[in-house]
Order: sequence, then structure tokens, then C-alpha cells
Amino acid sequence: MLQLAEIFYSIQGEGTHTGKPAVFVRLAGCNLSCDFCDTDYSLKFFASVEEVVERVREAGADCSIVVLTGGEPLAQRETLELIHALRRSGKRVHIESNGTFAVDLPSDVWLCVSPKERLDPKMAARADEVKLIVDGRVPDEWFAAFAKQPTILLQPEGNKPANVALALDYAKTHPNRFRLSLQTHKFIGVP
Repeated sequence: MLQLAEIFYSIQGEGTHTGKPAVFVRLAGCNLSCDFCDTDYSLKFFASVEEVVERVREAGADCSIVVLTGGEPLAQRETLELIHALRRSGKRVHIESNGTFAVDLPSDVWLCVSPKERLDPKMAARADEVKLIVDGRVPDEWFAAFAKQPTILLQPEGNKPANVALALDYAKTHPNRFRLSLQTHKFIGVP
């Protein structure tokens, strides 16, 4: 059984796929305790892999993208089974992870890694997208881990003006390596 916080249909509000409709499957729990986390990933219900696939279909039948997020979605043993079941049902799976659990993912799964306290090098190498949270500073300690990534997204924590200014200035100073990523879903008031 999977531990879940919520399943809902919305748009991707941040990163490379901003603006694309997606069904979000928020798995419960996280192995980190970030002070700035703004997500309620507490356990709300249990569901089997088949039940989650059905709820995804009900939430956004024609939507092809499913985002597995959390907390930390790769912390649960059955997440890989869920990924395979969603792919078999015709969905394109995206994962938002802190990169601490080394998991062999299918090559067509989009992986966004946003490191916080620690990072598994295999997940850094596998990342399709890197998102660094700017909270009073640009977390440059992660740059070396993502040396092969052409672009790193800088996301201001909480869209706070000081963090936005810092991320924007950094991206403008390093235009070939960094890009600003705002949480647009918060600006337009959707989950």
C-alpha cells in the first residue's frame, strides 16, 4: 500500500514544464526536515497501486502527465511499481525528488532533483532537471554535483522578494548556466 497526501489535477507551476496540465500524486512522508518546506505531505490515506492509477484517470482522464511528488516520493518501496503501472496506462511520469535515494528509473521518466541536505551522486547524474532553492543565498555547494547539467533552475523560496532578487541577479550574471524558476501556481492561486 502506498501512503498518500493527495491526488489532484492542476498545472505544473514550476520548472521546465511550467504551465503544462498534470495530475499530481503527492506521496506522504519525507526523509528530510527542511525549515522552508511549504508542502503538507502528511499521511491522509492509503491506496494500492491500482487504486492510484484509477484515481489519476478519474482526476484528469485526458491528461498525459503525472507528477509524483511529496515529501519524497522515492522513499516508498512501491513507488517504482506505481511508475511502471502509470507508464503502462499511457501516462508520462515526472518525479520531483530531493535526490537522496538511488533508484533505477526508466529512461522516459522525467526526473527533477532538488537537493537539500544530501544527494546521491547517481541521482545527480540521472537528473533531467535541477532545481536549487534560493533562500537568502544561492546554494552553490551543489554546483559541482551537477557539472554536466547545461541549465540549473534557481527557485526563490516562497517567492519572497529578496529571494527573487537574489536568484534573478545570479541568473543574469550567469546567463548560460542558470534560469529563474518562480512558483507560478502560487501567483495564480491554484494548487
